[in-house]
Amino acid sequence: MTGYGIANADTEYGHYIVEIKSLNSKFLELNLKIPKIFSDKELFLRNECSRLLERGKINITITAEHDDPVMNAATINKPLVKFYYNELKEIADNVGASKENLLSMVLTLPEVIGHSEEKADENAWNAIYGVFIDAIHKFDQFRKDEGEVLRADLAMRATKIVTLLTEIETKETSRIPMIRERIINYLDETVGKENVDKNRFEQELIYYIDKLDITEEKVRLRSHCNYFSKALESRDANGKKLSFISQEMGREINTLGSKANHAEIQQIVVRMKEELEKIKEQLLNVL
Repeated sequence: MTGYGIANADTEYGHYIVEIKSLNSKFLELNLKIPKIFSDKELFLRNECSRLLERGKINITITAEHDDPVMNAATINKPLVKFYYNELKEIADNVGASKENLLSMVLTLPEVIGHSEEKADENAWNAIYGVFIDAIHKFDQFRKDEGEVLRADLAMRATKIVTLLTEIETKETSRIPMIRERIINYLDETVGKENVDKNRFEQELIYYIDKLDITEEKVRLRSHCNYFSKALESRDANGKKLSFISQEMGREINTLGSKANHAEIQQIVVRMKEELEKIKEQLLNVL
């Protein structure tokens, strides 16, 4: 799910900033940027992210800033500069060449200018790790705040589906008599009343109406909705479970629609599907 957290601290080892951003993803996709001196800690940080953040497309940037610019300054190999300069000067004298740009030439020669490798200090690492954990806490709080909004929205939509199911039950009393009447009228018009075997007709009608019975679908859908609402209250990461339950809800709603054979009930089923689609969209944001 989406999230954001940033923390910074001024320590005796420097100013550290940790920024965490995440987008929705079914898996953990981690992009980690850390100072070169802490590169040996990268695997440790990745394991920590896997343990603490679970999943999402996550970008983490760790920045280390030092108050003393000399720490990152390049170094000049003075003995080597003198050696190169004297060598070039001697050559220039021998060939009668100009000596105006000798120093500039020397500075471009190999190993004259170097960058000293900054060494990682364990105390500095402990300081930056503390900032990392602080950023994780802020990131988690962002997710929790967003999750509470999502939980309320998902609970409302699950309740709405149950309310629509109650509407179907009020419409259902007229459904079977209407189907029966429609079949009788059709037979009267096509074969005539006198040509209908009443006993056989009743047997076939009972079989046909039994195929259209939606009692099991209603019971299962209500059960799935209640289970969905219960899972929302859990403190565990239930995104995958909620997604699975929503699929089962969709299966029952689709069966209701195919069996309804009733215009008003089918309209209610369409409204159920709209609510379920919104639930599925929101579940992409749930861990």
